[in-house]
Amino acid sequence: QLGGAHIACEQVSNILTKIIEKGRIASYLEQSTRYVYYNKKINGQYHYVIPPEIAGSPLESLYKEYMDFLFDTYTEILEELTPILKKKYPQGEKQTDRAWEAIIRAKACDIVRGLLPASTRSNLGVYANGQAFEYMLVKMYASDNAEVIQYADMILHELRKIIPAFLTRVDLENRGKLWSQYIKDIHSDMNGVVKSLLKKETVALPIRHTQNEVNLIAWDKDGLDKIIQSILFEYTFESEKDIQKRIETFTEEEKRDILKKYCGNRQNRRHKPGRALETMSYKFEVLSDYGAFRDLQRHRMLTLEWQKLSPRNGYIIPIELEDLPRLKKLYENALIKSEGIYEKINDAFGEEVAQYVIPFAYRVRYEICMNLREATHFIELRSQKQGHYSYRKVCIDMHDLIINKAKHDFVDDCMKFVDKNFYDLSREDAENKKDRKL
Repeated sequence: QLGGAHIACEQVSNILTKIIEKGRIASYLEQSTRYVYYNKKINGQYHYVIPPEIAGSPLESLYKEYMDFLFDTYTEILEELTPILKKKYPQGEKQTDRAWEAIIRAKACDIVRGLLPASTRSNLGVYANGQAFEYMLVKMYASDNAEVIQYADMILHELRKIIPAFLTRVDLENRGKLWSQYIKDIHSDMNGVVKSLLKKETVALPIRHTQNEVNLIAWDKDGLDKIIQSILFEYTFESEKDIQKRIETFTEEEKRDILKKYCGNRQNRRHKPGRALETMSYKFEVLSDYGAFRDLQRHRMLTLEWQKLSPRNGYIIPIELEDLPRLKKLYENALIKSEGIYEKINDAFGEEVAQYVIPFAYRVRYEICMNLREATHFIELRSQKQGHYSYRKVCIDMHDLIINKAKHDFVDDCMKFVDKNFYDLSREDAENKKDRKL
């Protein structure tokens, strides 16, 4: 655990980045889709992966044709949208050219990134210790995805140049391979359970234009008492049982006062409340566009599980395109075309490979379980002005559900930096601040 290494995972699909990043105890840094244009070709091809299963198959030409169509549409909308945004948001008198261009670029990228497919190439940096890399590779070798297996071979080859002694077990028959097979067998058995017992549904006509959805599934109804009990435990010599008896005599106002004092005078969101807040939890089910999921999935310490990408959950149209009917039609037509391509690839290669054709605008279903301490950090950070509105809205909805559905209004005594305002230019303050530092 004291020996680690850095690796650079270059030109990987967005499907693969999520698999690599699923481990909790590692450091990851991924290329953004919010500030980088994807409108250029490299060696005659746009920035997307052709899955090994599709490469060389009869469906390769159809796949490439749709990928090129998506990126062509992305480029067309981007080129027409940018001058519209510049006219709508003129440069401020004290604003530098660099800051203004960056603000407009971020706004344009935020609007059009829903057209990027899950096959879009990304660059990902990872730092981890030997144990974390070992488990990452074991899980990757359990995958049914050929890109994942190929990249696992590449990662193992490179890591053995630096920390070979830590990775000797990964490809041993009775150690790493047996471990990978154990995981693979579980996936196979669970897919069998779904098909036989849950009567896995056929793909129905997909929902079209829709909105993100957040639902609070479960929460601790006696959450405040749990927190107070844990707070007081640290500062007394009494058992939890004895503390609980005392808490039963407290008024609601006295409990709230204890929580306020424990959270202290937070001056900013980086002043984090203590671990007593970890004793109560919330479970959310979210249906959000894949772009928002990518940002929220970065909080890997949470318990976060997601389903495969497909067209059946519908897609999100950026609100900025509602007043631009021609661009909206281009955008929506590009998304709808994915549905037929998905079906053909699904029939030939299965759901795992079919995911590659799904654009970021389509919704994916996932669950997030987090304690109140995690929720405070998560919701405060991801609701800040500079965030993409899509995931900001998910976090704002989470906060509203905690207050209104769970009736836990006491969380506002600790969760003080949730930003519920709407901003046209989310990156404006950040870019202007960057220039003031130059």
